Amino acid sequence: MIGSDGYPATRVWDRWSSTRWFASVLIAMVVLVVCGAAVGAGVLSHTAGVSNRLSDRISPARTAVVELTAALVDQETGVRGFLLSGDERFLEPYARGVDGERTLLTRIRQLLAGEPVALADLDRAEAQAREWRTTVADPAIETRRRGSDPGAAVDTVLAGKAAFDAVRDRVAALDRDLAAIRDQARADLDAARRLRDGVFIGMIGFLLLFIVAIAVLLRVVVLRPLDRLSAGVRRVAGGDFDHRLAAAGPADLARLTGDVETMRQRVVDALVDSQRARAKLEQQQLELHRSNADLEQFAYVASHDLQEPLRKVASFCQMLQRRYSDQLDDKARQYIAFAVDGATRMQRLITDLLTFSRIGRVYDDSRSVDLDDVVAQAEANLAGAIADRGARVERPRLPTVPGDVTLLTMLWQNLISNAIKFRHPDRDPVVRVAVGEAGDMWQFSVEDNGIGIDPKYADKIFVIFQRLHSRETYTGTGIGLAVCKKVVEFHGGEIRLDDTYRDGARFVFTLPREAAAADDLDAAGEPEALAVH
Repeated sequence: MIGSDGYPATRVWDRWSSTRWFASVLIAMVVLVVCGAAVGAGVLSHTAGVSNRLSDRISPARTAVVELTAALVDQETGVRGFLLSGDERFLEPYARGVDGERTLLTRIRQLLAGEPVALADLDRAEAQAREWRTTVADPAIETRRRGSDPGAAVDTVLAGKAAFDAVRDRVAALDRDLAAIRDQARADLDAARRLRDGVFIGMIGFLLLFIVAIAVLLRVVVLRPLDRLSAGVRRVAGGDFDHRLAAAGPADLARLTGDVETMRQRVVDALVDSQRARAKLEQQQLELHRSNADLEQFAYVASHDLQEPLRKVASFCQMLQRRYSDQLDDKARQYIAFAVDGATRMQRLITDLLTFSRIGRVYDDSRSVDLDDVVAQAEANLAGAIADRGARVERPRLPTVPGDVTLLTMLWQNLISNAIKFRHPDRDPVVRVAVGEAGDMWQFSVEDNGIGIDPKYADKIFVIFQRLHSRETYTGTGIGLAVCKKVVEFHGGEIRLDDTYRDGARFVFTLPREAAAADDLDAAGEPEALAVH
């Protein structure tokens, strides 16, 4: 069955996740360790039990049997010495031997608990020793105390020797049984140690095999699908966007593969859209090139073919006025003046429009520009207007900026020209220029003491052909501030009207800084103001 994505349809909830796989492996390892620990503890406990039986019971029991033999010998020796000499001091070893026998019998029974054969031999040895004392030793001591003949005592000793030898043989049999038990315990200890070593070696081998099996399982189930996903992702990242990623492996890895495949498909779709947009953009760029070429052709026509008929209209109207002025009434002369003025204004509009359209296309000679020279040139161009109106331009030393000298000259000339043109009727115009740093830009301000601008027109004044005053009051085409805005933005800056200034109009604009020029200006200190009259 094939899914909608073209891959075999598999439900991720039917597969284990990698987390579940790792958890299962961890649980299996814990169970293995616990079982191994239990088996190891059992083997160690068995080995310790066998070793403790040998060291804590069998060996001490043999030592106690040797001490028991010595106690019995002390009894026999004491009885013999008393019978031969009649001296009561010889009975002291006998008494000590009897007490030692009782103590040793109790201790041996405690040590040989669970050893029935050895306990049976011990019981028989105790019975024979008790019988020897009852039938031989004690009667002989009583007889000797009653003053019997020493010769008869010697005969009694010789007669009791056979009975005492039987006791010693029974104790020797007990010692042989304990030796056999000791040898068997040593053999059991060796077997327990071999079992212990075998179990631990087997556990280590099984653990190694289990680890190898787990590693192979994880490699097949988790790591191999992850390697395939990594290889597929690298292949897609290398540029093969048509390579599809197949979901495989644990559930979470399959989901991850599906997410990556979805991302790949989105990237492919975005790439296709980008290629289409790029093709469309290239087509638009070609059309824009053609449009620019047509605009250049239009500019040429506007500067030559359109202006020439306007000059002829104005020229012939003026000739008509001069030649037939005596034949025309005032109304006709007024009409002719209107025609000449309209043709002249049309020429000025075409010239200004041509200049505006060329900003950024024709004037684009970017280099280091000394604004002192630029402003000086603008003042020279406006020398007539400055002199006629008694204007004064005050400015500090200006920095060097990267830009086009022609466009920057237009900028300063328009700003200073506007400041002079819109002067206050009661005072001579004064234009003040200031400069300061604003991050990586220079900030300039040009203010005047003229009639000012209402802040509500702060945006309108920068729109082409927008005027706030009639042509009869102030001449011009209304394109000067639009040119200023376009020049400033072409250089990467901004221009605005300072609506907080009330003593006239103040324009604030920014231009990019040039490091060398900024250092020179900082080194010069506070610049001295220059005044032009």
